Amino acid sequence: MSGGLLVAGTTSDAGKSVVTAGICRWLVRRGVKVAPFKAQNMSLNSFVTREGAEIGRAQAMQAQAARVEPTALMNPVLLKPGSDRSSQVVLMGRAVGEMSARGYHGGRQEQLLSTVVDCLEQLRGTYDAVICEGAGSPAEINLRRTDIVNMGIARAARFPVVIVGDIDRGGVFASFFGTTALLAAEDQALIAGYLVNKFRGDVSLLEPGLDMLRDLTGRPTYGVLPFAHGLGIDEEDGLRVSLRGTVRESAVAPPHGEDVLRVAVCAVPLMSNFTDVDALAAEPGVVVRFVDRAEELTDADLVVVPGTRGTVKALAWLRERGLADALLRRAAEGRPVLGICGGYQLLGEHIEDEVESRAGHVDALGLLPVRIRFDREKTLARPVGEALGAPVEGYEIHHGVADVRGGEPFLTDGRGRRLDGCRSGAVWGTHWHGSLESDAFRRRFLTAVARAAGRRFVPAPDTCFAELREEQLDRLGDLIEEHADTDALWRLIESGAPAGLPFIAPGAPGARA
Repeated sequence: MSGGLLVAGTTSDAGKSVVTAGICRWLVRRGVKVAPFKAQNMSLNSFVTREGAEIGRAQAMQAQAARVEPTALMNPVLLKPGSDRSSQVVLMGRAVGEMSARGYHGGRQEQLLSTVVDCLEQLRGTYDAVICEGAGSPAEINLRRTDIVNMGIARAARFPVVIVGDIDRGGVFASFFGTTALLAAEDQALIAGYLVNKFRGDVSLLEPGLDMLRDLTGRPTYGVLPFAHGLGIDEEDGLRVSLRGTVRESAVAPPHGEDVLRVAVCAVPLMSNFTDVDALAAEPGVVVRFVDRAEELTDADLVVVPGTRGTVKALAWLRERGLADALLRRAAEGRPVLGICGGYQLLGEHIEDEVESRAGHVDALGLLPVRIRFDREKTLARPVGEALGAPVEGYEIHHGVADVRGGEPFLTDGRGRRLDGCRSGAVWGTHWHGSLESDAFRRRFLTAVARAAGRRFVPAPDTCFAELREEQLDRLGDLIEEHADTDALWRLIESGAPAGLPFIAPGAPGARA
C-alpha cells in the first residue's frame, strides 16, 4: 500500500487545489509515482477523461501536474449545481440523477463512502503516493456525520492532514486554531499541521505567530507559500469569477501586432467550463473580461457566450439584462460572437428542453440555424477534427443534441464534413470545450476575429498553451519545493501523522478528549 496525505482548507478557495497540484509536481520531479484524489467535488468546471468519464477539471489539472492520465478513480463523486438547492450527481464519471442538498446529505452521501474508499484503495495499489484534496472546511460540523471528502476519508485511510489557510483573507491563525478545535479527538489525531498560503511580505514578521500557534496546538506549520500571480488555473467555482475588469491574467508581453484584441465573456448563470477562455488570455495582446451588462459589449472585438448548466435560465438572463439585444445587434453588424456548449445552444433557433429546465419549447436567439433537443443521456466525448484548416482537439459534456439546418461547417473531419457546430456570418458556435487550446486553430480564429473587427491585431506565432500550462505547474512545484518543509511533508506521506498529537478543546459538539 502507498502513503498519502489529505490537503484540507480552513475555507473554500483557500488554495487546496493548487497546493495539491504543487505537491504532486514536486513529488513526480523526485521520481515518485503519485496520483491526485478528491472523493467528492462540487464544480461546474469539468473534464472528460480518455475513457469517457466526467470528472472535476481541477483533478484533471492535478493529474497533469503528476504527469499521469486522469481517470474517474481520481474524482468518483462530482456534484454539478443546477440551482441553490439541487445538483446533478455524477458517479464514477456518469450522471445518475438530480438530488437536493437535503437528500444528498440525508443518506446518499454515506452510501457513497464505500465507493470512494474503494477508488482510493485502487489508486494506493498502483501509486507510491496519493495526494487527496478536501472540500470546503473539515470543521463544517453540521455535515461531519455524512462527510466523505475531508475527515471521513482521512480517517478511513488513516491519512495525515495538512490544513491550508489563505492569509490574504486575514484571520488565518484563528482559522487554523478554530478548525482544529472544532474536530473530534479521533479527527484531531490526524491533523498534523498547517500550511500558510498567499503570504505577502517578510516571513520573519509572521514567525512569532507561527511559534504561538505551535504552542497552542502542538502542531507545526509546514510552510509559508508566497502570493504568486497568475496561478489561478482550473478553479472549481465559476461563481467566484469577479466582474468589472480583467479577471484572467493576460500574458504580460505586448501585442504582436499594432492593436490589442478585447474579448468580453458573458458571465451567464451557472457558468461552466469558463476556463475555455484561458487560452485566449494566454495570447499576448488579448484582454479577457467577464461582463454582465449590455454596454460592456460595445467595445468588445469578440463576445464569448460560455457553457452553462442552465441554458434556458441563461437565455432568460441575457434577455432581462439587455445582453440578448446587444448580441443580436452585433450579429447584424457582422461583429464576432462565439458560443461554446450551452452558449452555442442559446444562439440557435429554438430549444426543446424536457431534461434540464423542463421548460419545453423555448425560442432561442436565432443567430445560428440550429435546433436543440435535450436528451436524457449526456454526451461525453474527446473529439478531434479540423477547423479553419488547422487541427483541433476538444471535449464534449452536454445533454443538448444539435440539429444543424444550414450555415457553414465549423468543426469538420478534415474532408469538409461537419463534425460539430456551424458558422453564420461572424457568429460561430460549437459544443467542443477546450478547442481554443489548439494553438494553430486559435491563431487562425483570432486572425479571423481581428479581420471582422477591423483590428490590426496579429496573434503571436509561438504561443504554445500546453507549454504555458506546464510552466504554471512547474511554478506550483517550485512553491512547494522552495517554501515548504518538504522533508517533513515526505515523512507525513510515508509514515502518517505523528503519534501523541494533543487534543484541543472543545472538540466537536459532544466530543470528549
